[in-house]
Amino acid sequence: MLIHLRNVSKTYGDTYALRDVDLDIHAGEYLSIMGPSGSGKSTLFNMIGGLDHCTTGTVEIGGVKLNTLTDGQLAYFRGRHIGYVFQSYNLIPSMTALKNVALPAVLAGNPTIAAESRAREVLGKVGLSERVDHRPDELSGGQQQRVAIARALVNTPTIILADEPTANLDLHTGEQIIELLQHLCHELGITIVTATHDHKMLKASHRIVWIKDGRVDRIENVADLTIEEGGMERAG
Repeated sequence: MLIHLRNVSKTYGDTYALRDVDLDIHAGEYLSIMGPSGSGKSTLFNMIGGLDHCTTGTVEIGGVKLNTLTDGQLAYFRGRHIGYVFQSYNLIPSMTALKNVALPAVLAGNPTIAAESRAREVLGKVGLSERVDHRPDELSGGQQQRVAIARALVNTPTIILADEPTANLDLHTGEQIIELLQHLCHELGITIVTATHDHKMLKASHRIVWIKDGRVDRIENVADLTIEEGGMERAG
């Protein structure tokens, strides 16, 4: 197992956002997290990515217990092992695609020339070799999301966390982004964890974790389900 959560709870005052969550995620797995607004889905997503601290319990990635790290150590760990893709892209408007993608590599201590060389490489992998000098406002939504995925890849992460990565995209572009994430998982062995409401995203997954009232309600294998745009049912 790559990621272990044990007895993870998160409270805000007397309110539980997560309660006693146990979850294992395999290396090279594509896992989707589903749940209604307020269910704890985003909190769980943030715990897995080390973006928030659990109140009780442990989150372990590759044998490292995140709750034992200082803020500086955690930032270092995230920068080298986890890539993040957000639904709003979170690109810096004044910077070109190349500069946006190179930035995490520069922040990780790489010389600018080496960081930009790596950025060109990963932009090529996501099909944007001809757009490296374009700013975000010169790119379509799908192209901006590809830049965001390239940025997540630049430091060669073990895990990519994708938060609603198709939410702002049209059907065709969303399918292209899903295919790209599938390629990263299946061909490069990167573990993908996504929070989503998009049933198309669910089809690409190996497993779905359903969150309800801050708890893991159930975990299902996608192979056991028939998933359509409007819903799903158990196969057979």
